[in-house]
Amino acid sequence: MTVGAPSALLMTPDGQVLFEKDAHTPREPASVTKVMTMLLVCEAIDSGRLSPEDPVTATAHAASMGGSQIWLEEGEVLTVEEMLKCIAVVSANDCAVALGEHLAGSEEAFVRQMNRRAQELGMTDTRFVNACGLTEEGHLTTAYDIGLMSAQLLREHRWICDYVTIWQDSIRNGASVLNNTNKLLRSYPDITGLKTGYTSTAGYCISASAERDGLHLIAVIMGGESSASRNNDAAALLNWGFASHAAVNLTADQPLL
Repeated sequence: MTVGAPSALLMTPDGQVLFEKDAHTPREPASVTKVMTMLLVCEAIDSGRLSPEDPVTATAHAASMGGSQIWLEEGEVLTVEEMLKCIAVVSANDCAVALGEHLAGSEEAFVRQMNRRAQELGMTDTRFVNACGLTEEGHLTTAYDIGLMSAQLLREHRWICDYVTIWQDSIRNGASVLNNTNKLLRSYPDITGLKTGYTSTAGYCISASAERDGLHLIAVIMGGESSASRNNDAAALLNWGFASHAAVNLTADQPLL
């Protein structure tokens, strides 16, 4: 199988690697960083430390983020759920930072939590410098490490798929329309997520997940030349995975072939 991107990985949510290409070389992940941001938010919600209805007030720092954003104003209040939706659908940098600050007190403290969680998951080639994935020196991870955190998110917090598969929605009483950055939602069958990313230095990145006939797969692409090539590479990995592997429920009396 040919994959044009410099780094690629195909993994199951239980951690089985089915395909890899230069999967352990550190590269910039762009907004795929937000898989970790979403993981920490989901863990806080599921543990009861955070409620989807909790109000989050945007700080001047969060409102100052560039790139993909919903143009938060300093002092604006949205709920945790609204900000999580904005991260999942439009990759809002300002919401990622705002939620990180809300959880940890500051973006710096949240980034420490991100790096600590990365180490716990075995992401040994990852170092996060910010909560959103904007270009910053030393902010690096690998296709394999992205696979690990994506697997953890999908395995333990499957409800996130209800957010990352939203094609279009709105906030602010309909005044702000959200269109998903993951165009595979409309072009690839059985897609379940997960997160796109792009900066001029990172190239086009994605952690794409899909489920078919009980088999859930995660395809990671880093450093793609275009959004089209990134999506084509991810689709090719998923197609190969579904064509060459199957999910089987084994019983004690069933022989292994």
